[in-house]
Amino acid sequence: MEHYSFLRELADSWALLGMFAFFTAIVIWALRPGSTTVHDDIANIPFRHDDRPAPFSADKPAE
Repeated sequence: MEHYSFLRELADSWALLGMFAFFTAIVIWALRPGSTTVHDDIANIPFRHDDRPAPFSADKPAE
């Protein structure tokens, strides 16, 4: 039972701390100052070909 208690204590403390550090790093990486142009470009993907929509065929089912 000692092995289970050790693993449970490890998961309760260090694993939680590791997951929190990973989450914090991802948020900081996503909100870094240099990523604004990348996020703006990705946000405008649906509007890139606004003058020419994708072709549609009524007899061909959508995939």
